[in-house]
Amino acid sequence: MPFTSKVGSAQSSPTLPSPAQGVRWTTPIVETPGIVVLASWVYRLVRFLVTLPFRFPVLVGCVTASAGVWWLGDWPALAALWGFASVVSLVWWRAWPDSHRRWVILRVLAWWRHVFVYRRHWQPVLVISGLAQSYQERRYLPRIRRVVCDTWADRVKVTLVAGTSPAEFETRVAELAHGFNAPSCRVIVDGPRRITLEFPRYDTLAEPLDAFPMTHHVELDSLTIGRCEDGSPWKLRLHGTHVLVVGVTGSGKGSVLWSAIRAMLPAVAKGTVRVWAIDPKRMELSYGRGLFAHYADDGESVVALLERAVADMQARAERYAGKHRSHTPTRTDPFVVVVLDEVAFLTAYHPDRDVRRRAENAIATLTSQGRSVGFAVLAALQDPRKEVMNLRNLFPDKVALRLDEASQVDMVLGEGARDRGANAHLIDPTLPGVGYVRLEGSPAPVRVRASYVSDEDITAMANGYGADFSSGSEEGA
Repeated sequence: MPFTSKVGSAQSSPTLPSPAQGVRWTTPIVETPGIVVLASWVYRLVRFLVTLPFRFPVLVGCVTASAGVWWLGDWPALAALWGFASVVSLVWWRAWPDSHRRWVILRVLAWWRHVFVYRRHWQPVLVISGLAQSYQERRYLPRIRRVVCDTWADRVKVTLVAGTSPAEFETRVAELAHGFNAPSCRVIVDGPRRITLEFPRYDTLAEPLDAFPMTHHVELDSLTIGRCEDGSPWKLRLHGTHVLVVGVTGSGKGSVLWSAIRAMLPAVAKGTVRVWAIDPKRMELSYGRGLFAHYADDGESVVALLERAVADMQARAERYAGKHRSHTPTRTDPFVVVVLDEVAFLTAYHPDRDVRRRAENAIATLTSQGRSVGFAVLAALQDPRKEVMNLRNLFPDKVALRLDEASQVDMVLGEGARDRGANAHLIDPTLPGVGYVRLEGSPAPVRVRASYVSDEDITAMANGYGADFSSGSEEGA
C-alpha cells in the first residue's frame, strides 16, 4: 500500500520497490557510547602496567630501584647507586667476552627498534599500504609478537589476522620497506598465521668484492663466487643442474661467469673438470681462452662445438645405462661445463636460420639430458623475452642481475618473484654483480653479489693454470 512522507511543505508518495528491483540494505551507523570508550582505554592502560614487568624486566627493575633509593635516601643515595651501576657496567664491558656484550647490545637494540620504530609506525604503515582497513579497527590489525636484531637486519615476527595470507604481505614488500626506512623487505613464512618480516638496516652489498682466493678442495655443488645479503658466502651449484644468468649490459654477468670458472680451476688442473667456452662477442671469455678445453666464437664453430658436446653426452649416457644413476667426476669422465656468453646470439640474432635451429636444438638437448651424466650449461643472456630465449624453463637455477623492466623479473625468476622482493629492475647501475638468485625448489629469491675478477686476476689464472692445463686437456677430452 502506498505511503506518504512529508518533507517541509512538499509531499511525496513513493511506492515500495518491487521484488524485481531488489532492496539494498545498509548497515546502520552506531556511535559507541563515551563510557565504553573510556572503559576500553582504562582497560588497556591497566593491562599495559600489569604486563610491563614481564615484557621489560630489566627496565622496570632499574626504574624501581632508582625510585626506591631516591625515596629513602634522597639525591646522594641515587647518585651513589648510579655510580656503582656505572662501575659494574664498565667492569662487565671489559671482562665479559665479545659474544656476551654483542648479545646484550642486540637485545637492547631490538627493544629500542620494537618500541620506537615498528610499534610506533606499525598501524599507519599497514593502513597506507593496504594491509589494514582503518585506524579504528585495531582488532583486525596484524600483531607484532617480537623483534629480533642481528648485526645487519631486523626480523619482525608477526601474527596475521584470520582470513589474511602471507601473499598479501609479499605483494607489499616495497611499501613496507619504504614505510620503515629499510633498503628492502623479505617475507618468511614461519607457520600457520605467522610470518617474519626481514628488514636490513643497511645495504651489506654496497661495496665491491675482490676475487676469492682459490682453494685446493673444489665442491662442484657449492662453489663460492660471492656473498649473500646476510653476509654468508654465495655458493653456486653447477654439478647436477644448469644455471641461467640474465642482466643488461654492465650488470655484471662476466663477474658471475669468471667467478665460477675461477672457483673450478683447481679441479680443472686435476683433470676432473673441463670447461668448454663459447664467446660470440669475442670479448669476455677470449681473455682467458688458454684455460678452456675447447673454445668457439663464430656461428659454425659454436654449433659444431655444441653438437660435439651433445654427442659426448649421449655416448656417456649409453655407457652409464643400467650401471650408474649419477655422475662422479673423474679424469676418465670429467665434469663438463659449457659456458655460453650471450646465448641470444645463437637462438635469435644469428642471420643464418639453420645455425639458430641447430644451436637451439643442441642447447635444449644438453639442458634436458645432461644433468645426470655430468654435463652442465652456464649461460648468460641480456634479453629474457620468450621470442629471444624460449628455453628458460630448462635452467633450474636462475640469476637475475639488473634488468630493464619490472615484467622481466618474473620472466627470469618465475611468477611472483617480484612480489617476494626480487626488484632486479631497481638495482643501482653503480652496483655491478648485484642480483637475485632463485634455486630449484626454493620460491624465495636471495639477494647476492658476485665477486669481481679483474683482468689481472684472469691473466694470473691463465699464467698459473693455462700451461699445466693445456698439456692435459685434450688427453681427457
